[in-house]
Amino acid sequence: MDYETVNTGGEAEIAEEAGTENGEAENDARVEAETPKERKAREEREERERKLRAKRRRLIPPFVMLLAGAITSITMRALHYETKTMLIILLCVLVGFYMAGSVIKYMLDKFEEQIEAANMEEGEVIEKDLSEEDGAQSGA
Repeated sequence: MDYETVNTGGEAEIAEEAGTENGEAENDARVEAETPKERKAREEREERERKLRAKRRRLIPPFVMLLAGAITSITMRALHYETKTMLIILLCVLVGFYMAGSVIKYMLDKFEEQIEAANMEEGEVIEKDLSEEDGAQSGA
């Protein structure tokens, strides 16, 4: 019986008094619907946040490209490459890493679209549930 806890039934009584079952809170409280003014303000705020994220994301390909170019240049200079060879390799590295940065940016854009679509779908379900509850209460 070392380190074992015994359920004396006290936990169930506490949960029942609090109006919950097994200590878990119930989500019977209705979500308050937003007013049109609040919804408009929220949508404007979300739009500003999306634009800011897009602006930051736009810088990913050049940053990746320049970082890879700097590392490549320093490495080739330290290894005493010839200038012509170094420039050809550097050009290939810059183009390749710009494409890699563009792929990363594209993937992040797609992920954000998927998250936004899921949030919109979730929002529609909540609004639908609220309208069904209102209709059921007014009919009763």
